[in-house]
Amino acid sequence: MSEPVLSIVVPVKNEAGNILPLVEEIEAACATLGAIEILYVDDGSTDATPAELEAARATRPHLRVIRHEASCGQSAAVRSGARAARAPLVATIDGDGQNDPAFIPALVAALEAAGPGCGLAAGQRTSRKGRFKALQSRIANGVRRRVLNDGTRDTGCGLKVVRRDVYLMLPYFDALHRFMPALVAREGFGVVHVDVVDRPRNAGTSKYGMLDRLFVGILDLAGVWWLIRRRRRIARASEVSAVASPVPARPPLAQEPSR
Repeated sequence: MSEPVLSIVVPVKNEAGNILPLVEEIEAACATLGAIEILYVDDGSTDATPAELEAARATRPHLRVIRHEASCGQSAAVRSGARAARAPLVATIDGDGQNDPAFIPALVAALEAAGPGCGLAAGQRTSRKGRFKALQSRIANGVRRRVLNDGTRDTGCGLKVVRRDVYLMLPYFDALHRFMPALVAREGFGVVHVDVVDRPRNAGTSKYGMLDRLFVGILDLAGVWWLIRRRRRIARASEVSAVASPVPARPPLAQEPSR
């Protein structure tokens, strides 16, 4: 398989019913981008997810599967995928089918148009399905935006495209995926945003509840605030090229006195 221009990382846990439909949607959406690879990271599934992934992989050389022996969380799954990715750009998309892969090309285009100084193109959902879920997101995003001043309306959207080398600079912790705009900016790179539309889940059940979205995030928010405050200056390092030292002139040979 040729070297991919884009690696699409899909973290999943117990999403057997969503595997094949989402793989086919990703393939169709990214058909014009060139060579791609799809990296599914199975975060310790206990249903038929491994079997569904194996069946999908049998006819797709561009589909790779990474499996966590035990569930480690979404951020850990994204990190495993990004570390294994072979492309310079990494797209992330939730494995439950609610993120629409049709927006991936727009995210790629926005990142490339912004130039090498931009590290992340982040999707921002224009609406959420369900009043309670929308209220949770509005409160959590409002608090985060006020504390971090990251200029992002919605960081909970799983649709993102990030430069792989920039992602690997970020400090890793659980829930990293929810604070990527602020942490990318912390490293001195720009962030652009693309409006996306979420969809209802077709199969499976949500892995997040009220505690995950609101209360647990307070400690993570405090930690990210501390990380940003502790960044004093962005180090831009480059190796100094070696300069050949001039060869010292040899002293003239002493002449023997004439006899």
